[in-house]
Amino acid sequence: MNIIKTLLVLALLTACTQAPDETTSDSATLILTNARVYTLTWDEPGLDGAVMPNAPHDESGWHPDAEAIAIKGGDILFVGSTEDAMKFKGDSSRVIDLAGATVLPGLVDSHTHVFGLGALLDQVNLVDVATEEEAVALIIERAKSVPKGEWIVGRGWDEGAWANAYPDKVLLTAAVPDHPVFMDSLHGFGGWANQAALDAAGITAESEVPVGGEMRLGSDGEPSGLFLNQGVNMLRAAVPAPSRETLAKQLLLGLDQMAADGYTTVHDAGLDTTAMSILEELEAADKLKVRVYAMLSLRDEDLIRKWIEKGPDKDTDSMLTTRTVKAYYDGALGSRGARLLYDYSDRPGHRGISGDGYGFNQALNADAMKAGFQIAIHAIGDAGNREAIDILESVFKDDPSTANNRHRIEHAQVISPEDIPRLAELGIIASMEPPHAMEDKTWAEQRLGAERVKNAYAWRTLREAGARLTFNSDNPGSDHSIFYGLHSAITRQDKNLQPEGGWYAEQRMTADEAVRGYTQWSAYASFREDESGVIAAGRWADLTVMNIDPFVVADEKPGNILNGHILMTIVNGEVVYER
Repeated sequence: MNIIKTLLVLALLTACTQAPDETTSDSATLILTNARVYTLTWDEPGLDGAVMPNAPHDESGWHPDAEAIAIKGGDILFVGSTEDAMKFKGDSSRVIDLAGATVLPGLVDSHTHVFGLGALLDQVNLVDVATEEEAVALIIERAKSVPKGEWIVGRGWDEGAWANAYPDKVLLTAAVPDHPVFMDSLHGFGGWANQAALDAAGITAESEVPVGGEMRLGSDGEPSGLFLNQGVNMLRAAVPAPSRETLAKQLLLGLDQMAADGYTTVHDAGLDTTAMSILEELEAADKLKVRVYAMLSLRDEDLIRKWIEKGPDKDTDSMLTTRTVKAYYDGALGSRGARLLYDYSDRPGHRGISGDGYGFNQALNADAMKAGFQIAIHAIGDAGNREAIDILESVFKDDPSTANNRHRIEHAQVISPEDIPRLAELGIIASMEPPHAMEDKTWAEQRLGAERVKNAYAWRTLREAGARLTFNSDNPGSDHSIFYGLHSAITRQDKNLQPEGGWYAEQRMTADEAVRGYTQWSAYASFREDESGVIAAGRWADLTVMNIDPFVVADEKPGNILNGHILMTIVNGEVVYER
């Protein structure tokens, strides 16, 4: 029966992607041969993760359903055997023998901050720094090459992991007294500064703190140098704005890095007027090597009003497409800014912030929805998620046509069991980051308690309720490596393969689901399921080539997924990265 099933799959594939006869003049520009191609054209797994009967899977495990791809221009011509693909070879065709490497539909990071990634590559990188002393040492080293008086900016210290022992200005000020220093946190909900930065910003104990923000004071009653949630903007506003040239350079650095890491499309979340104008200029100059699905920042009202008047982009195939508005509704769980229905377990009397208290403009959000925009609301706490769902539903009732725009909850980290079914009922996509669960697991239960944490990072529960998912990294807040993302989703273990058996392992994804989370499901989240997300004739030639087979490795030794690396990234038929 398994042989028959395999033959049927191959027959269906052949019927859909017929090779040309010997007289054809339709030659390919690029042919990939001798590969392990997973087309994802078989049926999606069941809501419980069960493999579908027409999947290339039998009692021996997974096996690829094609071995070669022929491409012409920006589209796929043929998918099937190497022998048949070579019939598309012309005098100018480039043929690449992939020698058994795995090819997947082009990876999509559906929630990124590419300008931030570029800035991280261009500034002091504090990611994975474990202590205040280590961070200060990096600043000291950078100060050696920066003229006295100029700002030094770093990013990446973990505001969640450090929440019970936040740093202050004392050590930093003593070590680097002659430069204003601002160190943004991993997820942007914490800021750390020295005295020179406080002086440059004019911040004193009497300074007004934004609603939804916190400025910590030292034992002397003066600002300690530590700011949380909306309070971080007090520091950000004082840092000299980078030039357009610097921002453009950082964007291209970020896009280059995403291409090198296998991504063919990024959904850039929360772009303001300046960022959008730079993207538009680079698109016009044909300098975007990765597709950018732009998410406009609701906080930039002038920009949103301009786009409401213009309307969302209708095309899907430009290198820059704009049809989404990103809104912030509550803060982060690590910094205790996420809005909870009940008190934080480790801070009685405190439930976080949301809505107007976090700068959310509900009327503007509704106007954007009625103008046809997809809305992507950042919501992390269970109260934040409930309120965000309520807001979307209220607009649906007022204008039913708005319900068709595949609105999203970004992060959807903690959702009450009563609200989980509502996502499927209302057609709202849960846009989630598997790495966040692994990074937050050391302190998430402290914030939420033993019962409420079971409803956090609950991918399987959401799937079983019928909700659509898309997976992403929220970089530079998390490592955007696809291998880290897949490993997190499949194992619920960190990079050290801990905890044994997985953290709340009942929420794990299968390899089929995890791969779709970064490909097909993300294509749906951007209205591109007819152009991308699977490998088939007529689809975009957006492809990712890697050295491991994640389907097989997930079954045999899932920890080895972390050993993967990207070999090639193809966007619109062009090789934009080659190892």
